[in-house]
Amino acid sequence: MTTLKQTLQHDLTEAMRAHDKVRTATLRMALTAVTTAEVAGTAHELTDDEVLKVLAKEAKKRTDAVEAYQAAGREELAAAETAEREVLEGYLPAQLEDAAIEALVAEAVGETGATGMAQMGQVMKVAQAKAAGRAEGGRVAAAVRRALAS
Repeated sequence: MTTLKQTLQHDLTEAMRAHDKVRTATLRMALTAVTTAEVAGTAHELTDDEVLKVLAKEAKKRTDAVEAYQAAGREELAAAETAEREVLEGYLPAQLEDAAIEALVAEAVGETGATGMAQMGQVMKVAQAKAAGRAEGGRVAAAVRRALAS
């Protein structure tokens, strides 16, 4: 069974052979981020879940950069960041729809017995575990706020 890191390394080799500059640069950056995470703190090989978190973080950085470049009127840089984000998203699990997030949050509220915003942290902990990288934290937090406010 190959790990996600091995898949990234294999795909990097294939991208280099195909002379795909965007994919090659993006995969190199992703593998560098994984290696950095491995040596940070207690050095250990990352699990697939930890590698997914690193990739999700890198994809989020690209999303933020796209917004910043578009606000500054730099469409060519925004397009480059979008291309990198699309490569990274190919390795991430499919993102949940808003309705699915709402359902996860409703389950989390039921499990924790939360009645108000004071228990938002407890609900977020359960909801994030259920989402397991399939939804950005901001989207989950917004759904939790809506659920607890009503």
